[in-house]
Amino acid sequence: MLLTKFDPFKQFKELEKNFYNYPSNEGVNGFVPVVNTRESENSYHIDVDLPGIKKEDISVDVDKNVLTISGERKTREEVKEEDYYKVETSFGKFSRSFTIPENTDIENINAKSNDGVLEIEIPKVEATKTKKTIAINQLNKGIQLIPLKIENKKKKQLQLTNLIRGFSQSP
Repeated sequence: MLLTKFDPFKQFKELEKNFYNYPSNEGVNGFVPVVNTRESENSYHIDVDLPGIKKEDISVDVDKNVLTISGERKTREEVKEEDYYKVETSFGKFSRSFTIPENTDIENINAKSNDGVLEIEIPKVEATKTKKTIAINQLNKGIQLIPLKIENKKKKQLQLTNLIRGFSQSP
């Protein structure tokens, strides 16, 4: 009889494994490169794993604060042995897009490729002060009653009338 040790957290481990198990990067139409992002004090960094892809096949574009990394991967593997010959070819296009914050200097973005890793540095700019305190003025929209003396010459009668002055005139 085979005895196995009981692990009460086995299902949680499997759940975590399935949660972090991304779909395969390979596909019929292409692949999705693995990306790491981080932020430093002066810039944002994006590192993209692109093994076997030449820098001539990679494009980095910025349009309306959206940084897009795209390209095409072409690989061909040949194996010639005494009794067989095998050729495996894979290719595909990829594209990843990132919305970059407003406080970045898009004119000075730096990208370099080294050993199959594309490193993009997006410098930050100092945020300008956009906060402004606005004074609040008191607006008197009440109705004022102003006594007015009107003389009617035909009836020789004095009338004291109130004229309403309000919203259309300022006090």
